[in-house]
Amino acid sequence: MNVGPWQLIIIALVILVLFGRGRISEMMGDFGKGIKSFKQGMNDESGKDMAKDLRLEQSADAAPAATETKAAAPSESEKKA
Repeated sequence: MNVGPWQLIIIALVILVLFGRGRISEMMGDFGKGIKSFKQGMNDESGKDMAKDLRLEQSADAAPAATETKAAAPSESEKKA
């Protein structure tokens, strides 16, 4: 079953009548914002992965820092016991 140009025009007119021009332009704007947000999210994720890899490489190359251990203050439950 082929859909010709006249059928597409009729479908477009029916959609325009049902939703109105304002609602269609609003939906297309929302659709564009969604695509933009999706692309930005994908770029952020790949940037986080690269930053994570870089941090792992740097921590492997760095010498361990000297750490001091201090006695922790007893908790409330330890004080009662």
